[in-house]
Amino acid sequence: MLWQTRTLTFDLAHRGLIMGVLNVTHDSFSDGGQFFDTAGAVAHARQLAAEGAEIIDVGGESTRPGAEPVPEAEELRRVLPVIERLAGTGDFVLSIDTMKPAVAQAAVEAGAGIVNDITGLRDPAMREVVQTTGAGAIAMHMQGTPRDMQQAPHYDDVVAEITNFFRQTFSACLACGIDPMRLAFDPGIGFGKTVEHNLALLRNLDAMRVGGRPMVLGVSRKSFLGKVVGSSEWADRAWPTVALTSYGRARGANVFRVHDARPNSEALRMTEAILEPEVVT
Repeated sequence: MLWQTRTLTFDLAHRGLIMGVLNVTHDSFSDGGQFFDTAGAVAHARQLAAEGAEIIDVGGESTRPGAEPVPEAEELRRVLPVIERLAGTGDFVLSIDTMKPAVAQAAVEAGAGIVNDITGLRDPAMREVVQTTGAGAIAMHMQGTPRDMQQAPHYDDVVAEITNFFRQTFSACLACGIDPMRLAFDPGIGFGKTVEHNLALLRNLDAMRVGGRPMVLGVSRKSFLGKVVGSSEWADRAWPTVALTSYGRARGANVFRVHDARPNSEALRMTEAILEPEVVT
């Protein structure tokens, strides 16, 4: 299973990837404001890479439940200096976490290799950016928008509906000339889903795979973890995240978007030593 990005091709046949979260925002749910300045963001990116992240996902707009949109110019002001300073400086691929085609275009031109779109590449303009730049892309499922997505989300069959969404997205991408080797899919845990929906998706990760493409899993520090373990403190969501990295790898996920790179990387490598003993050196 190869995943082609604009700057590097990953072989995911036997080895998963850690994608480190870099929020250049002031209002993200667990780390808003911590890396809002360029120097702090760059330093944190390098720390994530040193701790095992092979992708750094740079985002300038919070997508927490209830978040308000950020103007395009402000999002560009936040992310471009970080991407420009990090591009080509380490053994990692930069990803731009955005739903705006113009931001994605500018970020790829500045050095990003992946477009991570929480709106699932629904916008033809975003698909055009991916097609013309040759960037890798993650199409995530979200019901609603960040502002309203957790207001009584409903599905008749959450696994079947998201799998169908992936199929439709895959077809739309192929129709506009995107190389299928550049695509990956994310079920969007916590984006317009209840706890029960999230758990159903986790049980059926491999069943949702489309076109043999990589599955991205983003559960890090999300509120449903606190509900399951009975804690309202986001710090208590760290070890449940590690558990789901291991579980997700066993269930077929390939890329793990996390805030804490080292423990999740170690859990991933340990799980792969069990699942893929022939690749352990």
